[in-house]
Amino acid sequence: SMMPHNMTMTIAGAGMLWVGWFGFNGGSALAADGSAAMAMLVTHISAATGAMTWLVREWIKFGKPSALGAVTGMVAGLGTITPASGFVGPAGALVIGLLAGIICFSATNYLKQVLKIDDSLDVFPVHGIGGILGTLLAGIFSSTSLGVFSGYGFADGITSMGGQLWVQFIGVVVTIVFTAVVTFGILKLVDALIGLRVNKEEEIEGLDIVLHEERGYNEIG
Repeated sequence: SMMPHNMTMTIAGAGMLWVGWFGFNGGSALAADGSAAMAMLVTHISAATGAMTWLVREWIKFGKPSALGAVTGMVAGLGTITPASGFVGPAGALVIGLLAGIICFSATNYLKQVLKIDDSLDVFPVHGIGGILGTLLAGIFSSTSLGVFSGYGFADGITSMGGQLWVQFIGVVVTIVFTAVVTFGILKLVDALIGLRVNKEEEIEGLDIVLHEERGYNEIG
């Protein structure tokens, strides 16, 4: 896998992302109230838990943790808690962050090492799988009958965890189908108008040079 060219910038950017996510989730309450505060708290818990869990998974698999792993696990925790941030409590967020670190780590390694797919920002295994996971887990940890892991109740008209999970599942399926169809249409249109892919030689040369005739770095020696 290709490491970031500057880990200092990566960590600084991740820190800004973490802070910005408080507004991202807390702001969805559209008020400065307890709901917004709880959304910010569970966001923080899930992000921290995701980062720590990812580090442990790295330590087990590779024998050492990494700063990049901490950043990626943090983003996995943030992405996974987002669909559930307005409906779960702190203990539920802890479990969600834990599962985000475990499952998104496995998905990332499977995509890169088994399927050999180049996803340089780990968008699908972290945001895609994490978003699906968080949407489904919201149907569980929003329940008010889980003791310390309880949330703030199901949607109006839904009285069981199974019913809420079914609604969450339908939402996931509809979202996947809609985005897949629209994305496919956009990609086909782009391919027809200007071409979607470059050839192998251009890819090796680098698109900065091929398309823009400039380099990101002018290194001498």
